[in-house]
Amino acid sequence: MIYLDNAATTLQKPPEVARAMIWALRRCASPGRGSHRPAELAARTAFRCREFLADWFDCAGPERVVFTSSATHSLNLAIRSLVPPGGRAVISGYEHNAVTRTLSSIPDAAIEVARGGLFDPQADLDAFARALEQRPDAAICTHVSNVFGYCLPLEEIAHVCREAGVPLVVDASQSAGVVPLSVRALGAAYVAFPGHKGLMGPQGVGVLLCGEGAPVRPLLTGGTGSESLLQSMPDFLPDRLEAGTHNLPGIAGLLAGARVVRGLGTIRIRRWEQALASELARRLRQIPGAEVFCPGRPECGAGVVSFRLAGMDCEAVCARLGARGFALRGGLHCAPLAHETAGTLDTGTVRASFSPFSRLEEVDALARALGRVKEK
Repeated sequence: MIYLDNAATTLQKPPEVARAMIWALRRCASPGRGSHRPAELAARTAFRCREFLADWFDCAGPERVVFTSSATHSLNLAIRSLVPPGGRAVISGYEHNAVTRTLSSIPDAAIEVARGGLFDPQADLDAFARALEQRPDAAICTHVSNVFGYCLPLEEIAHVCREAGVPLVVDASQSAGVVPLSVRALGAAYVAFPGHKGLMGPQGVGVLLCGEGAPVRPLLTGGTGSESLLQSMPDFLPDRLEAGTHNLPGIAGLLAGARVVRGLGTIRIRRWEQALASELARRLRQIPGAEVFCPGRPECGAGVVSFRLAGMDCEAVCARLGARGFALRGGLHCAPLAHETAGTLDTGTVRASFSPFSRLEEVDALARALGRVKEK
């Protein structure tokens, strides 16, 4: 099988990830739930992961690295901490349902979409600047579109948010491990990402990086292993946002995957994935009836290409490719807002997304298979 659905989850993991998870399953109990050796190993593993991520992503300290079950969980924590009932949020035109559904579930919350032109960084920045004049409770911006691989002008958007005094939530689901990211340089209130995509960890563990001074409102309440006499959640991080037992095998796997990715280097990974995406886009444009959606400038793109074939249903294209041994994704990719921006809401797209393990030969094989699928 040729796996090209890495924007959903990376399937090919470094072997270190499985080894770390097996070690944790055999050796680690729950952090903060005892003074015995298995509990101490668990606490040490969790803290090392916090330290590593805080250092890599330039967060103020390891205690501001909060473990969650997913990026969606992280975004819920961030958004609900900032946007009250009846509040107002500004979002980009590329947001995932993890953002839009969360905002839509807040009673009477107003959502303004700062929509620029398709793959137009300046237009996106200008749209955010205009929307921020109304002083919303929060701005939420994806770093890289999961549908199109478009890298929004995050540093510039963060700057106008700071100037306006509006807290920024960054959805780094597609960029963590692939595009350099600094919480302190951005001045972001929160940065959210999963462990199972660019960081090569397992499913079931996510991360929320909390900026200095960011308000924190728990979603879940329960045991933390600390301040057990209190019947409210502790007032300090990370405990305030981490009720219940940690996914320690997932945290151990995340740490192992993140170490491998950092060793490879985000710049090197992004260049490789961009090269594969550019080559696939070039090959697709040679197929009659193929419409390709891919940022034209390298600095605006990541390792994702979306396309559609005239007269063919996108999910049917994926099914035919699947029968030939290719794993891609077709449809709306949980991000209808991005498709509204691109004018593809009625059809969706077929998406190919790469990882550091993807190869040029796989791009060639996919292009040849698509040519045959189109001819049928």
